Amino acid sequence: MKIFRTLVVLFGIGIAGGLVVTAGLYFYLKADLPSVDVLKDIRLQTPMKIYTKDGLLMSQYGVKRRIPVAIEDVPETLIQAVLATEDSRFYQHEGIDPIGMARAVVNLVATGEKGQGGSTLTMQLARGFFLTREKTYIRKIKEIFIAWHIEQTLTKDEILELYLNKVELGHRAFGFGAAAQVYYGKTLSELTLAQTATLAGLPQAPSVLNPISRPERSVERRRIVLGRMLREGYIDNDTYRIARDEPVTARKHGAEIEINAPYLGNLVYNEMIEMFGKEQAETNGYKVYATATSELQQAAQKAVIQNLHDYDERHGYRGHITHITDLHLEYPEDAETSVAITLNETSLADESAAAIDLPDSQYATPAKIVNPGLAEIELTPEEQAEQARQKLTQSILADEERTIYLLDQIAPIRPIIPAVVLDVFAQSALVMTQTGQQITLNWPGLAWARPYINDKRQGPHPESAAAVLALGDIIYIREKTQNEWYLSQLPEVSGAFVALDPNTGAVQAIIGGYNFYQSQFNRATQAKRQVGSNIKPFIYSAALEHGYTLASVINDAPINQWDASSGVAWRPQNSPAVYDGPIRMRVALGKSKNVVSVRLLRGVGIENAARYLANFGFDIDEIPRDETLSLGSGSHTPMEVATGFAVLANGGFAIEPYFIEKITDAEDNIIWQAQPLVACPTCLEPKDDATEPAASNDAFVLNDDAALEEALAKELAMLDDLMDAGTNQTDIVQNKAQETGPEYLQAPRVISEQNAFLVKHMLSTAVRANGNWNKKTYWLGTGWRARNILQRTDIGGKTGTTNDSRDTWFTGYAPGLVATSWVGFDDSQRQLGSTTRNQNLVNLNPEKFNWIGNGLIGSEDGAKAAQPAWIRFMEVALADTPETPLNIPPAVTQVRIDRNTGKLTKRTDHTAMFEFFAAGTEPTLMVRDDQVIDPLDDAQTQVEDEDDIF
Repeated sequence: MKIFRTLVVLFGIGIAGGLVVTAGLYFYLKADLPSVDVLKDIRLQTPMKIYTKDGLLMSQYGVKRRIPVAIEDVPETLIQAVLATEDSRFYQHEGIDPIGMARAVVNLVATGEKGQGGSTLTMQLARGFFLTREKTYIRKIKEIFIAWHIEQTLTKDEILELYLNKVELGHRAFGFGAAAQVYYGKTLSELTLAQTATLAGLPQAPSVLNPISRPERSVERRRIVLGRMLREGYIDNDTYRIARDEPVTARKHGAEIEINAPYLGNLVYNEMIEMFGKEQAETNGYKVYATATSELQQAAQKAVIQNLHDYDERHGYRGHITHITDLHLEYPEDAETSVAITLNETSLADESAAAIDLPDSQYATPAKIVNPGLAEIELTPEEQAEQARQKLTQSILADEERTIYLLDQIAPIRPIIPAVVLDVFAQSALVMTQTGQQITLNWPGLAWARPYINDKRQGPHPESAAAVLALGDIIYIREKTQNEWYLSQLPEVSGAFVALDPNTGAVQAIIGGYNFYQSQFNRATQAKRQVGSNIKPFIYSAALEHGYTLASVINDAPINQWDASSGVAWRPQNSPAVYDGPIRMRVALGKSKNVVSVRLLRGVGIENAARYLANFGFDIDEIPRDETLSLGSGSHTPMEVATGFAVLANGGFAIEPYFIEKITDAEDNIIWQAQPLVACPTCLEPKDDATEPAASNDAFVLNDDAALEEALAKELAMLDDLMDAGTNQTDIVQNKAQETGPEYLQAPRVISEQNAFLVKHMLSTAVRANGNWNKKTYWLGTGWRARNILQRTDIGGKTGTTNDSRDTWFTGYAPGLVATSWVGFDDSQRQLGSTTRNQNLVNLNPEKFNWIGNGLIGSEDGAKAAQPAWIRFMEVALADTPETPLNIPPAVTQVRIDRNTGKLTKRTDHTAMFEFFAAGTEPTLMVRDDQVIDPLDDAQTQVEDEDDIF
């Protein structure tokens, strides 16, 4: 009894001493312990996600992948697996598990090593937020105290939710929501029990237990998790065995990207970095919504890719990537037993048996072929090598696993993917992709593949598939339309495309090249290229401000100007070199007459024109100060060109392109909303001096700088609030966005509404056929394909081609859109060349082969190389848009003029037409009868047709 009392006393003293020591340690360390109150409002580092305007995910940026999940949305199975594995008494203890701690102490005494097992979920959470992973006693003590504080501050469910979203699970996945996506491409609710158990086993050592890097150790860890779930009664024996025996199904998945738009995503990302800084932008869980919809962005991407392939295909096939036997040599199965094939002529001549040395000799090639009753046929070394190559090819292709392995060495460059030729027929071929899928390439997908010689020459068109492909060729293919596959190749030519809302500047689509991952250089915003005839609408607009009209007649005749300073004559030429003599301004723009543009520039004055062009957003310092300005020698980006054309399309207002529509936080609260400058003709007072260009030359540059600065200041006010230091910055901006909603600021007027209308209407005749063929008044605008294909009257645009076809352009407008397409080589010295007739392609589309596609012939120019992408885009963009009637602004009149002289006329036949004029600029002279030229005087009409007076 005395011994028992002694033991009780000693035990009490021990307990008291332990409490005293614990209290002492607590007060000793208290100053170093962090406050856990921050966990109440903790914001987990969550990557930035970028969406299209209609909410499809296109990009995700951030070092840590995290998909926060609320505790009520976590499947019960996952909670059970985590608790059974990491902390089975989680809901019974107060942050420290005495049993677990005792087990860890016993392990330490028995082994002398600091092992696992003593940490509760709360303690792991404390370590994850506030401490390091170093195994020291002082860290463990701090961990215990912090865990106790956490338990006093948060509920159990709050602690568990934080843990499930915070814990590191390998491959940059933080939290189980992200891990489910990274390892399985699923949400938590879609996981199987085996997959759930695999994830639940990761927290202990994610780098060595994850199913991608170490699948065998992952299986063993999964078995342990399932065993603990069985022991806790969460699953039964049958369920345990089924899940235990499931194969490993994990593979690395990226974010659930719903639309591939990397050029747009990268622009938005860079703007976010400028606004918030890299760390804040990538970790605050921002959701950024771009101005582009998924439909228009995808339409632009398909249009550009198809257009580049069309150009590439009409210039010829450059041959297969490699051959399956070459890959076999480069990636041998086994260095000791791999087949040694020598295909060069010298080594073959040295072979004693004149054959390829194969290990088992089953494919050895005889030096002679003996046919009974016939003479022996001697094989040359080249023939022997080819025969051996064919047999080896057949041997490799017979092993599908080996073939796919070799094919996997060729990287896909979307949308083209590698394939190997399995068989060649008369006018088709069977190929296999990296997934093992077998695809038939039919004749339309092969007919284009005549040999490429150079950019201006192509070989004869193929007559059979064997003229293009051979067994074992490694090639690229692409799916042109659903289940319609084409032989393909990576285009060497480049392209760019940008579409804007002309009234706000909102970017509706942007493509910077063929494939972002092949080249991240964004040609739509970074490539300054000579614009060629795309500059002419702005020159013509300046001419209208200097007294010219659409009926003004300019001499379309060669220019030969001697330059004494250089000793060289300047002889600008039309392209083609056809000269029509006196020509009205509308027709000259539609036909893109170079010498007329030069003469108009002379009439305006070079400096006046340069300052006038600055109204359209062009950097005045980048505008050439010589007569080549009129032919587009200045270099600008597609974005700058589209922005300039927007002024013409919206009635004369300078807008600013922007990419981001709104930004929300992780809880979907709007924290930033775009406030664009809006073109609004009805919003301006007509007597306001700032709204009308003055008569002096100085009016050609926007001079109300104070008003513009005030507008920009308002636009940036919300951003300034957001970037202010302080914990309530998001709330400030959120409240402001919710209270005021989107605010629209008036865009400044830079040219008159009448001027914009007249140029815009000239551009409508540049994309169509004009006049009447039978009455000899017919002429084609250089962009005639647009009207022929789209069958609309509310569109307009201008082609552009530089010297030697190094850069080609088409920029045009449609209801609610303005878009620019550019095609050229990244090497600005390389010419786009020309193509000859491919009869195969003519046969496939005999009536319209020269309208659009890979069958176009002749020298490459803006109409053939660049415009097709614009047309294909508009086919989608305008599909559900009704035609817009012509809206004639105030102070614009129509009068009847003579087609040839531009003078007034009383005639009502085919020699006359109606033309638009700014009020007060109408012609005053009446055409004399002797000045009227009737084109029918030398020919008779064969078919009557309705005359086109515009």
